[in-house]
Amino acid sequence: MLIRALLTSKAARRALRPIAEIIDQRVERQVRRAVANTSHDTGSTSYAAVQQELKTLRNRQRPLELFFDGTGRGASRMPSEAHINRVITELERVTGDKDGAERNVAQAFRLLIAMEALGVGRIAGGTMNIVGKLSAVPLLKPPNDEIMEIGTLYGMFAASLIRMMERAGRDPRLTIVDPLAGTQLQPGTSIGDDASGTPVQGAAVRSNLSLAGAAGAAARIQQGFSEDPEVRALVADRSYGVIIVDGDHSAAGVAADLEWAEQIVAPGGIVVLDDFGHPKWPGIKEAFEKHMATDTRFTFLGQVAHSGYLRASA
Repeated sequence: MLIRALLTSKAARRALRPIAEIIDQRVERQVRRAVANTSHDTGSTSYAAVQQELKTLRNRQRPLELFFDGTGRGASRMPSEAHINRVITELERVTGDKDGAERNVAQAFRLLIAMEALGVGRIAGGTMNIVGKLSAVPLLKPPNDEIMEIGTLYGMFAASLIRMMERAGRDPRLTIVDPLAGTQLQPGTSIGDDASGTPVQGAAVRSNLSLAGAAGAAARIQQGFSEDPEVRALVADRSYGVIIVDGDHSAAGVAADLEWAEQIVAPGGIVVLDDFGHPKWPGIKEAFEKHMATDTRFTFLGQVAHSGYLRASA
């Protein structure tokens, strides 16, 4: 019943429309061929043959749906052409790299599908938001290759970002801060069991990081909350070229992470605010606006999908 509900939802129908259109075109060709071959028939035999062919083609659609739909991850991975083009345009505007935007989007989308096919759990977020982040960070040319991710879920996004940075000729060194509490945590929100059915724990994160090779295996994982002074002290031993803020989505939580980022981001470093402007998480933009009204090092570069990008001054 769950699979049926997912596949009959408006979002699923929109996402799978390109596949359905391809199959419909094949069906139409088969119908025309059958009618042409049986133009002198009474019609009963040819109709049965066409119906059987239609059933066969529809059955072949299901494997494609499983590859791209939201089953086991909660979100469809079949964006429309309009969504892809919009992200490319936003990337060009934020990064200033027109040549790299479309290339990175294509590579990031393929990587997302591959990682979720091979990994444990899933990557949190909508398809274009994930693709946008994976594309933007290397195009923004951070000043060093030290990356901090605050809030990792299963570590699959972090592994993917390693790959995208390596594709850009960088040498990424990753630090993760996450409570790894068995389930995704958000204050004041009941999230429940993950759509993937996988517990949020260190073993899953390590398994996914291994997909990124040596850089993934060498990643530092600090279990705990980013506002904990002891946790901060353990990972504040370097300046980070990239900081992904994707932990506590409340206004207070994001405010605390932005204040910390001011202290540990390298000159010219990039800070990514995940779910920026998302209607489900108004506290993120609220905290951002309050922070930007202070004497901050950050300059707002713009937004790609539901992520905001900041660059630190010297």
